[in-house]
Amino acid sequence: MDALVKPDKSRYVYVYLPSAEDKARWDKLASEAGVPLSRFVIEIVENALAEESDIKPRAEIVKELGSLKDEIRKLQDELRLKNVVLDKYENELKRYRSAAFLDDDFKGTREYSKGLINILKRGNVIDSYKILEELGIDPRDADLVKAVSVELDNLEAYGLITSTPRGWRWVE
Repeated sequence: MDALVKPDKSRYVYVYLPSAEDKARWDKLASEAGVPLSRFVIEIVENALAEESDIKPRAEIVKELGSLKDEIRKLQDELRLKNVVLDKYENELKRYRSAAFLDDDFKGTREYSKGLINILKRGNVIDSYKILEELGIDPRDADLVKAVSVELDNLEAYGLITSTPRGWRWVE
């Protein structure tokens, strides 16, 4: 006959779960694992402790969080600055590419905007303001607007697009 072991009350830990449903869920998980609830909880806690062997005091975590927030702020500022520079370069590139369409005496080959061609080839009628928006051109930028307008006029002259009362349409 097995001798009954008297439980040592100094080793007890009482856990008060948020709800009866939580306790039922834990019981079910322990049962599915084939172990008593106490063994299940011990295993879960020990596994979590093993994974987080470098548990840090709250003050250290708060300090680390503060430094991470500072780093995030610096990186956001740096990203914002880089985006401003990138926007400036993209605008300069648009101006460079549109220069051939702004010069009435231009001699040579003009390269049409692939973005404009792709927008028009979608087959929908699209108005000029929507074209400018999709190309990322500010409607107040007279030179770029004029360049796009000349491109559209030239594409129409070549019979590639047609002007409708609602906008421009690619000719199939």
